[in-house]
Amino acid sequence: MPAPNLNDALQGSRLKAFLFDLDGVLTPTVDLHKEAWRRLFTEEFAKHDVAPYEGEADYVAHVDGKPRFDGVRDMLAARGITLPEGEPTDPPTADTVMGLGNRKNEMFERALAEQGIAAYPGSLELLDVLRGTHFEAAVVSSSRNAVPVLEVARIRDRFDVVVDGVVAAAEGLPGKPAPDTYRVAAERLGLDPSQCVVVEDALSGVQAGRAGDFGLVIGVDRGAGADELIAAGADVVIDDLSELVPATEGAA
Repeated sequence: MPAPNLNDALQGSRLKAFLFDLDGVLTPTVDLHKEAWRRLFTEEFAKHDVAPYEGEADYVAHVDGKPRFDGVRDMLAARGITLPEGEPTDPPTADTVMGLGNRKNEMFERALAEQGIAAYPGSLELLDVLRGTHFEAAVVSSSRNAVPVLEVARIRDRFDVVVDGVVAAAEGLPGKPAPDTYRVAAERLGLDPSQCVVVEDALSGVQAGRAGDFGLVIGVDRGAGADELIAAGADVVIDDLSELVPATEGAA
């Protein structure tokens, strides 16, 4: 099937909202997350007789786009490591799945506070254009830090709805690649999934968009690979959100 024409798709009346992933789509916080994961698993794998953490390859295959504890669990399983599940309140020093997840989050929060974050210029350009169109906008992130990141990046006011890891935990929603968090965002906007565009850089997020029968699934290639994003279910792949500006400018 040929890739859809973005101008035709976005300027028609069928699509009414963009549902954006956060890390790696709107903001380069993915770099802070990657470094925190690298530190966590480098230290943890050194305690076991297993292959070292392989950076980008392991991140994309086992961690990217997933809720934090799922990422810990899947990455450990890939090395054949079994740890007690623990509790969400486990301290970062605990050698449990939950403890490791909280340790990673502590590393991320420290880096965010020290380094700050800004939206990708192309993402900010698109958000500026969307203000003058009929499109609504939501953020759908597995991260429990989504709101603080949006606030630090000074773009929280651009979104009518935020469905993040905090919301997912409170409502018992499974994380990506399940489509539930995206479906809840569409529902909170008063829209059907078929009226919404999912914009994702993670394979698990693209899979969620495809599984939820959303109107259009756009993959953003920040390293996952265009072919891999298409195979996961993206209708079209772009390198930067600025590529969507010409198509949305005509949708006022």
